[in-house]
Amino acid sequence: MHRKAMKAPDFSLKEARTGKTVRLSDFAGKPVLLTFWVSWCPDCQRDLPQKEAFYRTMDKDALGFLTINATGREAAPDDGIRFIEEQKLTFPVLLDEGLKTYEAYGCTCVPSTFIIDADGNIVQRFGDKAAFYEIVEALGPLLSEQEQAESGRE
Repeated sequence: MHRKAMKAPDFSLKEARTGKTVRLSDFAGKPVLLTFWVSWCPDCQRDLPQKEAFYRTMDKDALGFLTINATGREAAPDDGIRFIEEQKLTFPVLLDEGLKTYEAYGCTCVPSTFIIDADGNIVQRFGDKAAFYEIVEALGPLLSEQEQAESGRE
């Protein structure tokens, strides 16, 4: 059951650890889980470790996984980087240009999580009070579609 999907705004942001430029369009053809966050937020502090556990076990060929630190909402520009180092988070962390990407996605809270389908459409959006299991549950059908599409190409 898909409601009218909105095309996910593309972005080109630097990865916090490597400095490498990452674009949403790099993940064309596969679904993406995208989360905006800040270091001082209690909901983010609860959400990110769960996403880290998921990231460590997921099939990275079947699903793109990106997080964006909304640097414009941090007290200091390096707070997000310090947080990921302290928490030993290994998933990709992109640094927003102030709030440019955050605003392009219409975010009003953190964490804000988006599920983007293989065609680049936002098919689900979750706010700061969403339970992690709801997000994983919503990913299920997309990952099944992806698996079927890939097995059809073999």
